[in-house]
Amino acid sequence: MPRVLLIEDDRAVREGVALALRRQGHDVAAAETGEEGLERLRSFRPDVVVLDLMLPGMPGLDVCRAMRALDQTLPILMATARGDDVDIVVGLEAGADDYVVKPVQARVLEARIRAVLRRATAVAAADGGIPKIDTYGELAVDRAGHSVTWQGTPVPLAPSELRLLLTLSAAPGQVFSRQQLLEAVWEHSYHGDARLVDACVRRLRAKMGEPSREPRYIQTVRGFGYRFVSP
Repeated sequence: MPRVLLIEDDRAVREGVALALRRQGHDVAAAETGEEGLERLRSFRPDVVVLDLMLPGMPGLDVCRAMRALDQTLPILMATARGDDVDIVVGLEAGADDYVVKPVQARVLEARIRAVLRRATAVAAADGGIPKIDTYGELAVDRAGHSVTWQGTPVPLAPSELRLLLTLSAAPGQVFSRQQLLEAVWEHSYHGDARLVDACVRRLRAKMGEPSREPRYIQTVRGFGYRFVSP
């Protein structure tokens, strides 16, 4: 039974979402504040977190960063009442794997949760696999073990970051549109969510030590998407 930690300050929303998730078969723990959510994180050990962006006290963005510092691989689904692009992008930059804009239908939230869980499950299931390591300069990608090292040091990646790197590096030189990456990594079909791709690329580049102006591995194809280049 997937374990979901729901952090939402609005009582009516919190109770409604928790009830809907339980009906879908999830084990749900709910928290009203970011501080309470971090405490529940340690005791409940969720499979995925649904985190409201606007929280009293400790802001949702700070909660997201704190969770990422504790666990790089924990799927975090950000929920926000704002549809503003800036707020969403800032949340994604803080480490969220995906987002939904409230009010959100239960079936949409469930689909997003299932998608992030599939990504995380694929990573966990790969542990202990027969190594198939592809080396690109100082970057090594273990496709069977789903692990990445940069200059010999392990690079902790969130599920969406790892899946994005695996997708791009599987076909060096091939140009992928944002839409193609959105569907392959996040299983979305709505073109407006292309900002997920851009934010994830920026996080991935930073973790790989990529210079922002002249990245060596993940290059931008202006007006279209991205490609992976092997040095």
